[in-house]
Amino acid sequence: MHLPKLQRLPELDALRGLFLVWMTLTHLPTRFSDLVNQPFGFVSSAEGFVFLSALLVGRLYIRELVQNPEGVRMRLWMRSLKLYGYHMLLLVFAFTVGAGWAVHAHRAAITNLLNFYLNHPATAIVGSALLLYCPPLFDILPMYVLFLFLTPLILSAALRVGWKIMLAGSALIWMLAQFGLRDVVHNWVVHVTHLQIPLQETGAFNLFAWQAVWIAGLWLGSSSAREELPLARVPRWGIAASAAICAFFVAVRHVWLGPHLTERSLGLLLEKWQIGPLRVINIAAFMILFYWLRKYVRVVVAREPFLTLGKASLQVFCAHLFFVFAGLALLYGDIEQLHGMVAVGLLVVTFVGLFLIAANVVRKNRAKKKQNQGDAKTPRDAGQPPVTAAVSLVDPCAKPEPVHEAA
Repeated sequence: MHLPKLQRLPELDALRGLFLVWMTLTHLPTRFSDLVNQPFGFVSSAEGFVFLSALLVGRLYIRELVQNPEGVRMRLWMRSLKLYGYHMLLLVFAFTVGAGWAVHAHRAAITNLLNFYLNHPATAIVGSALLLYCPPLFDILPMYVLFLFLTPLILSAALRVGWKIMLAGSALIWMLAQFGLRDVVHNWVVHVTHLQIPLQETGAFNLFAWQAVWIAGLWLGSSSAREELPLARVPRWGIAASAAICAFFVAVRHVWLGPHLTERSLGLLLEKWQIGPLRVINIAAFMILFYWLRKYVRVVVAREPFLTLGKASLQVFCAHLFFVFAGLALLYGDIEQLHGMVAVGLLVVTFVGLFLIAANVVRKNRAKKKQNQGDAKTPRDAGQPPVTAAVSLVDPCAKPEPVHEAA
């Protein structure tokens, strides 16, 4: 397989940083949450973040998989294990500090979020370790861990049988997800494990539907590594149709077309958690239009703080959950959102904190890269075979380097 040299695309980091900012604003309990909740139709930051992460993984790892499949499998599996560790640390914080504060300070927001754990702690702890119990806000990382763990198998299968078959299989699983596949699998898991965890406590995301977002990202990423991006082949009439579709869904989202064409009236067809059929159309049209406008998008997003946040996306994502928990801890009584200076203070502290965390991660990665480059030039390496280079996903557009980091 001929794989041309990858070009540096800093806007991919910036886009990931933008999605993290969007996601943080959505999760923080302030009025900004209402303003940024799907303002461009039925496309959210979650779909964007998952899709872009898969695109970067496919774009970078498909190259190594051809020459070193065993090494790619080990790196991705170790990476998924590291993500699993981060998830466990976040849950330990939630089950101890968060739950303790909720009970003693009578904070309804956190109590509702951890309700199953507070009532069934033993089942919740075992279930969370098995990625079966996923409280709200803590259900994205388990999905990401599972998808990343399966990625080497998906990419290897795609090299063997081709992406057409893989995409067809993904579409079939998505279709079955619309007709209750998740319920069937959940009942089987409960029967096997004897863990009586209700379906609604296993996370909002229907994994059998969301796998389509991940696999589509892997496909486009691996295609871009071969300079065969399918989006570039969309004809002009397709771009015009995509623009019209996006405008239609924006109008539906903001109830501009009357009471019969609203999110509520269309129901499951626009469902976020199981990626309903109309939502698929909206996402596809948005992606085509976004690609066509990429030159203008690059001017807007390829700048700070998005670049730095995107290069440390994993750490920023985990840290944003801490700040969201802090915001929920400030709520009391029946208040659902923070207002006034408290809300402003939370926003300022959150984004300053996230940027400082990201800047520290980027600084450490640069220092590690320089150290590795210096070690590679030392005399003790003379006469030895070169180390196979890996591409960093913390800085996915950087040149190949011995230290591998993915997010």
